[in-house]
Amino acid sequence: MAKASAVELAPDNIRVNSVHPGIIVTPMIQEALDQGAQQMFEMGTPLPRLGKPEDIAYGVLFLASDESSFETGTEMVIDGGWTAQ
Repeated sequence: MAKASAVELAPDNIRVNSVHPGIIVTPMIQEALDQGAQQMFEMGTPLPRLGKPEDIAYGVLFLASDESSFETGTEMVIDGGWTAQ
């Protein structure tokens, strides 16, 4: 959907990108994960930790900035390498 929208809206200089976060440490996740599950996810992630809200915020900040002005139709995966395996 983001790719199709990116192509459709590009002539109007509207950029469309999507953000795909991994497991991010939030109060909701901390309630759902016990210590063993958290360690399992950390060990299974190439960057061996869970994400922080700031990790996602910095990615979104980049996409909203002028530094990404030629970027549209991208899928920004911020998951510590989980899906790259």
